[in-house]
Order: sequence, then structure tokens, then C-alpha cells
Amino acid sequence: MSRIHSKETAPEITFRKLIHRAGFRYRLHDKTLPGKPDLILKKYNTVVFIHGCFWHGHQNCRRGNKPKTNKKYWNAKIDRNIARDKENRIKLEGAGWRIFTVWECELKDLDGVLKKFETFIKSVLGKKICRK
Repeated sequence: MSRIHSKETAPEITFRKLIHRAGFRYRLHDKTLPGKPDLILKKYNTVVFIHGCFWHGHQNCRRGNKPKTNKKYWNAKIDRNIARDKENRIKLEGAGWRIFTVWECELKDLDGVLKKFETFIKSVLGKKICRK
């Protein structure tokens, strides 16, 4: 458990490299925002959370299954994470931020994730993306 970190995870680095190569610029882990989003794209008024399927209870994902041993502990822990994610999402949306969530399992298809992200940004802007 001591080797599990909340920053600089492999899925986070993979997604950061992907969108940086595509021309998007961002800030990391703004402590003033609820939930300390993994990425902040101020230009697009968007925050990005990169969730591990296990830790955030991804539905219908083989990595999102809860362990069979010590069920009481793990169920409570994962349920707390899900509840905290929901609270942070409500606070961020209330403050006018748009939220994009990337699941660890989605990063198997990098082109698909990038298209999904660009579509999300376009829907926020309602126009063509102008990256610089």
C-alpha cells in the first residue's frame, strides 16, 4: 500500500503525454480546487481526473472488482472514494468547471481517448479547437 501514490501514476503520465502531443497545455494538481484534479486546462475551463478502476470503483470493469477478502474494509474504502468523487464533482460544477474523467482501462485505446477528449473540449467551446 505504501507504494500507491496519488500523483505521477502511469495512467496519469500516459494521458498527459497524449494530450500534450496533441497541443493541449495544462497545470497539475491545483490544491485550491476540490479533489485536486490531475490536470487543469484553464483555457477550456476544464479539469481532468484520471481514475484507477480499482480505487474509484469503475462499474463493469474487470479491474474495478472489489477484493473477495477483507470485504468490510475494501467496500468501505472504495465507497468513500466514490462518495468523495461525487462531492468534488458537485463543487467543481458549481464553480463553473467542466469535468472530464479518464478511466485507467480506457487508456488501452489512446486514439479513442484522444478523440473523446477533443470531442468533449469542442462541446464545451461550441467551435473549432484552436491549440497553442
